[in-house]
Amino acid sequence: MTDEADRRTPFPTGPKRVRFVELSGTAMSALLDGDLRAAGETAGVPLTDYFVTDGARWLWRFRLDQMAADPGNARWMVRQVATGPEGVVIGHAGFHGPPDEAGMVEIGYSVAPDFRRQGYARAMLIELLRRAAAEPGVRTVRATIGPDNAASLATIAGFGFVEVGEQWDEEDGLEIIFEVPADRILSA
Repeated sequence: MTDEADRRTPFPTGPKRVRFVELSGTAMSALLDGDLRAAGETAGVPLTDYFVTDGARWLWRFRLDQMAADPGNARWMVRQVATGPEGVVIGHAGFHGPPDEAGMVEIGYSVAPDFRRQGYARAMLIELLRRAAAEPGVRTVRATIGPDNAASLATIAGFGFVEVGEQWDEEDGLEIIFEVPADRILSA
């Protein structure tokens, strides 16, 4: 007989701790306009040029459009990720939207270049998985990763994700689809 805990995916441990900082529509609009000062004041954390790159601006526009279409989904959107007592913002993370009709949520995260290869992506992933597992409507967590993105492939290793297919993304190109059942994620 298999114990329930044996079927769940334990979180690999790591020393990095992160916290998510809500990013309001006002802050996203300021970032879209390239106004780091206003965005940082609104978010309550200092932001760097990483948050006004072309890729980041695409994300803010996309999320603002999502929020305009359904403001109730804002809690599922992107958050700034901060670490340490000073609240240094090291990237952003969140869900692509609320759970779909099958209970699937897709995660996304990005670490600013100065903070890569230090365990922060893994810490972001742990926090996203905890949040997803705590939501009653979530049955599956999905991650989509480009086949040549060795860092992200390594980040999800050990978290119970299984390859289930591939897709073509207009923004990112070919992506491998990975999923893990929410009931296999430990919430601790």
